[in-house]
Amino acid sequence: MNSVSEILNTFLNQSLTGDLKTAHFPKEFSDLNMKTSFGQGVPARVSWIAFTSPEMAVSNGYYPVYLYYKSLNVLVLSYGISETVEHADTWPLEITNSKPTIKSYLDGDIPRYGASYVYKAYKIEVENDNAIFADYESGDEVTSTFVESDLENLLSYYKEQVSIEVRDESSPVNQSLFYMEKQLEDFIIHNWDNTDFAKEYELIYEEGELVSQQFRTDIGPIDILAKSKRDGHHLVIELKKGQTSDDTVGQIARYMGWIKEHKSDTNVKGVIVAGAFDTKLKYAMELINNVDVFIYKLDFSLEEFKK
Repeated sequence: MNSVSEILNTFLNQSLTGDLKTAHFPKEFSDLNMKTSFGQGVPARVSWIAFTSPEMAVSNGYYPVYLYYKSLNVLVLSYGISETVEHADTWPLEITNSKPTIKSYLDGDIPRYGASYVYKAYKIEVENDNAIFADYESGDEVTSTFVESDLENLLSYYKEQVSIEVRDESSPVNQSLFYMEKQLEDFIIHNWDNTDFAKEYELIYEEGELVSQQFRTDIGPIDILAKSKRDGHHLVIELKKGQTSDDTVGQIARYMGWIKEHKSDTNVKGVIVAGAFDTKLKYAMELINNVDVFIYKLDFSLEEFKK
């Protein structure tokens, strides 16, 4: 289940049943987290599919979301806003000042999410397990190509807005990401054996002392430097730490050049670790060889303390 058409067809059909299971839906889509819900315990009147950047949550954030109003047979692709917790930031004024809210746009009972903004709305008919889309206003049938294009355009717009927000130093998202990334370096070092990097690379010790973290060079310290277990080639790891994408890419390129010259390593590789999708980072990477990007995700669980 990879295409938009396949996901939506499955989603719309299942919405009309009492099945609340979501494990068969993708967890990621177009570099974003994807979460699907048909209700908790009992079927919800509005089922949904949300697409969030790593620092957002469905309960606290803003994000593109499909909302299926089953009683109206209407699917809305919306500029979603969480109802549970009001996020510190939201969609830009060009959206909030010009787009209609779902409550003002749809005719009929709007049980939830009425404050979110409409990007596109479709009338839905499900015939023989096949969902048919029609434009909500004109009633004209809409092809799967147009439906997929609508989602692609909204996701691209969202990614750019999140990227702008992360670059804004005053943004709560930027400040929290910067704080976490300062701690992330220590976390990666202390949990090295549990990272994907450890499958191929090991940390570097000299005379029994760890030198991988803040590895010293005459052009500045490398956040983390590791060495291949197989052939001794180096891996340069740089955390974005609130810098611009251009600065981060330029920095890792300089460090890789330093390793190439001073360690005689023509196969040095690089990894940039960031806290959020960044369109400019993506394009800055296009012509840089041997550099990958990892988006980190934070997770935690609570365990009862047993006396």
